[in-house]
Amino acid sequence: MGSRIFGLPVDREILLSNHKNIYKKRVEKRQRKLIVKLTFLKPFLRNGEKILLITTGYSPLSSPAQYLTGFLFVYLKRAMYIFTNYRIFHIPVTSTVRHKNSIAQIDYTGCKSVALTGGTLVVQYAKYGKIDSFKAIAVSERKKIRALLKNTIPVSGTNNQLASRTHLCPNCTHTLVKGKYICENCSLKFKSKRVAALSSIFIPGGGYFYIRYFLLGSLDAVLEIFLLLYSAFLIHNYLNHVPVNLIHLVAMPLIFVYVKIAALFHSTHFIDEFIPQAKNTESKNFTR
Repeated sequence: MGSRIFGLPVDREILLSNHKNIYKKRVEKRQRKLIVKLTFLKPFLRNGEKILLITTGYSPLSSPAQYLTGFLFVYLKRAMYIFTNYRIFHIPVTSTVRHKNSIAQIDYTGCKSVALTGGTLVVQYAKYGKIDSFKAIAVSERKKIRALLKNTIPVSGTNNQLASRTHLCPNCTHTLVKGKYICENCSLKFKSKRVAALSSIFIPGGGYFYIRYFLLGSLDAVLEIFLLLYSAFLIHNYLNHVPVNLIHLVAMPLIFVYVKIAALFHSTHFIDEFIPQAKNTESKNFTR
């Protein structure tokens, strides 16, 4: 058997086995179903790096954005996690598990601890003790992840530049700097929080459209326009002494403001995933 699957280097004994290191056909089927979606990952892998396990879950969400998201959390924050012998890749994906040209890494050398608590992968970094929590890790892979964390993954807790979750340029694989919306190596441009915020404030659904959540943008635009027009109608009638429902008079503008704030938080939050301005990018730098 080769050491590659779909061109990606793997450790077959681990990848295709259960938590007891026993080969299982169902495990191979699950892993192959996911790894076929990761062919873009090849140029990001270091020399000697091998894939050990692939699973799904949800990306971390800031508290304000999470409170405003509700049931949309599942739609907005789905992700894939690729455990290798060097690090964990965090790949935000769509609801259909399609790559969104955003790639982050968690290097084991920069971690103080990595643990699976219930269904949540909790990573504490050596630098400043910062913690990332990745929720809803696939049930089928939890025992195996615990076995990997106990026996295979070398967490060293070195307080270096990799002691945090860092994003990689999808065009050249260079490490990106948080808050800078251009790759310092290849000059690939990314979407900015300023434009996302302005789009959310002044255009119905504009923030979602800007970060390419077109379905949410359309729904948000319809809702905002309805709430705005209905609020204006109620206020107009009230000022002209036409009887109106006072509850509606107060509630409709408040709901409109809530929807605007939610769109603003969501669109600016997702900018942290480094969304390229160009929809399609292709990794060109294969140097390690």
